[in-house]
Amino acid sequence: MKTLPDLEAWAMFAKVAETGSFARAASELGVSQATVSKAVSRLEARLKSTLLHRTSRRLSLTESGRMAAERAGRLLADGEALEAEVAEQAQSLRGPIRLAAPMSFGVAHLAPLLPVFMLRHPEVILDAHLGDEQVDLVGQGFDLALRIATLSDSSLLARRLCTVRILLVAAPAYLERHGRPRHPRDLASHRALQYSYSRSGEVWRFRHPRQGEFAQAMESPLRANNAEALAPALRTGLGLALQPEFLVWEELRSGELEAVMQDWQVPPIGLHLVTPPGRARPARVQALIGFLAEHFAHAPWAQA
Repeated sequence: MKTLPDLEAWAMFAKVAETGSFARAASELGVSQATVSKAVSRLEARLKSTLLHRTSRRLSLTESGRMAAERAGRLLADGEALEAEVAEQAQSLRGPIRLAAPMSFGVAHLAPLLPVFMLRHPEVILDAHLGDEQVDLVGQGFDLALRIATLSDSSLLARRLCTVRILLVAAPAYLERHGRPRHPRDLASHRALQYSYSRSGEVWRFRHPRQGEFAQAMESPLRANNAEALAPALRTGLGLALQPEFLVWEELRSGELEAVMQDWQVPPIGLHLVTPPGRARPARVQALIGFLAEHFAHAPWAQA
């Protein structure tokens, strides 16, 4: 099986060739002279070729050594430049950020914030992925994600920003025609507009502080894998739906929709900022996390 190049040894050889001395190379690299000598010997053994002539008085490059020294020097310079650039980006607010968010939440609440952040930090490049499927942060190379869910992957680092209520809502016209349910059992005669990714599926589950829990199976004339897609049917008066408050708070305020059965609660969900394992984040990513956390903690639909 093919092995990787011994880049550490090549870097040390390049420094020896540049300085003409094992001792000076060791001093500039911050390692012992023995470490440098062993690295060059390891490289020569691997190549089955002598790179340096060593005598008690002087050190000189062999023909093979001269041929290799220039390219090894470029390797060392490229490595130093790469480390400097990455370190600078980690400390400065420039470079790319890949983030993911649910579609409806992303369009309605994340997208309007991105221009504000971009104006503050013009050298940051944002790559936003909006979709209701759950992305693999590590495998797909995301820096952070907004998730509105009960989190299950304990390997990720999560910061809870706020709680989001799930409300049972309908248009007033629908409620006038079909009646306002007071108890979950009343829903048996109602039409449900269903979010496909609902945690409880076709069974709606509620909890009352005194009467306990109750589950009601629902028939649905419309299912959608995006909660916002249910909004036109809701406003038209075609049924009831369980919707996160961030999607309907304006319609509730204007009276276009009405929340019913509010003493029966659906377990709320949390809005989280999730990042891959490892706590060392570039400054640009940390700045975006702080920016989003500050905004969403004070959103009009957010619960403490």
